[in-house]
Amino acid sequence: MELNRYYLRSMPPRARRARGEIEKLPSGSLRVRVYAGVDPATKKRRYLMETVPAGPAALQEAEAVRTRLLGEVGARRGVSTSDTSAARQSERRQGEQTVAAIARFAGVSAPTVSKVLNGRSGVAPETRRRVEAVLREHGYRRPEKVSRAASIEIVFYGMQSNLAVEIMHGVERVASAHHLAVSFTDAVHQASEGRSWAQDLLARRPTGVIAVRMGFTSEQHALLAASAIPLVVLDPTGEPEHPVPSVGAANWSGAIAAARHLLDLGHRRIAVVAGPTERLCARARLEGIRAALDAAGAPLDDRLVRIGQWFAFEDGLNHARELLRLPDPPTAVLCGNDLQAFGVYEAARQAGLRIPDDLSVVGFDDITYARWCGPPMTTVRQPLADMSSAAAELIVALAAGEQPIHTRMELATTLIVRESTAPPR
Repeated sequence: MELNRYYLRSMPPRARRARGEIEKLPSGSLRVRVYAGVDPATKKRRYLMETVPAGPAALQEAEAVRTRLLGEVGARRGVSTSDTSAARQSERRQGEQTVAAIARFAGVSAPTVSKVLNGRSGVAPETRRRVEAVLREHGYRRPEKVSRAASIEIVFYGMQSNLAVEIMHGVERVASAHHLAVSFTDAVHQASEGRSWAQDLLARRPTGVIAVRMGFTSEQHALLAASAIPLVVLDPTGEPEHPVPSVGAANWSGAIAAARHLLDLGHRRIAVVAGPTERLCARARLEGIRAALDAAGAPLDDRLVRIGQWFAFEDGLNHARELLRLPDPPTAVLCGNDLQAFGVYEAARQAGLRIPDDLSVVGFDDITYARWCGPPMTTVRQPLADMSSAAAELIVALAAGEQPIHTRMELATTLIVRESTAPPR
């Protein structure tokens, strides 16, 4: 987005030696920014910033603001750099000024803006949306040094007990080392009650948030960012639209390993029951299978591909029933996850087929039940505990003001061969 800038060189000659910048925002407002030196604690550059509402006298008012901010910078230079308390007071004043500016743009009071930033009630829905829109437009960011609850919040989009417990164990492993508690929120349950999970988190102000297998809107992302709450996505559902760090598994290579295992056993008529392809992991697994079969000279037969509505038992059961009724049924089925594979087990039982004598089955995830079923299931293990620990480490680093070197992290998967696969008859 290109911004119209009014630099000091466009000002009268007497102002040329001053340091400062005025830029025009898309809304017509003017943002004033003055360099304020290097923070002695963080060694980062600091700027004093204030936004002036659009209007016929906006430029004149912005010049007055610039002069005032330059005066503040000049006054600060007379203070010892070791006097951190004065610097903190200045930062607090600047934060208050920014909240006041946001309030002017939104046509509300500063306490109303504070309520929105802290997820408190007492704000009409339309007013809340208007304040959130202004916060996004002006890129408001709360001062980094704000009080936070000593906890990491995990947000699930519908809790699946077979995965949630392992994820919470992985987060707790890191959280306990940093004296942090672990709590969780179910976004589906919140929505069913007409509540916003993002708004609730603002009220609790955790050290950071880990969003598990879910997407989030630009509004939710901007609200958390404005309130200085770090966010990391675990196993993202799609390509990230926001600069949010994420941790996932090597789904593509895991699917290749599973397909090669069946090929090595001699299978060529291989069916696939995939997860919903709007999910990034489901697409990666399906494409990994396709790549492995193509490389072996046994291309995937699209007539043997079924796409599940969910990663659910019912997907495996219903689609496997169809596949096993074909005139030339498959000798093996690769599934999008272990729950779908359990559905294939049941469809085979109903058809009078034995696993693996009549049909080989491979899952994905390696949940606890995969080793308990009969026969124990061959599957691809996702290191969920390690993935969630890595996400928690990112939260701790972001809360400390560090920036991650990589915004996307993928952990290796492992093929676990058990008794549900064998050479075809």
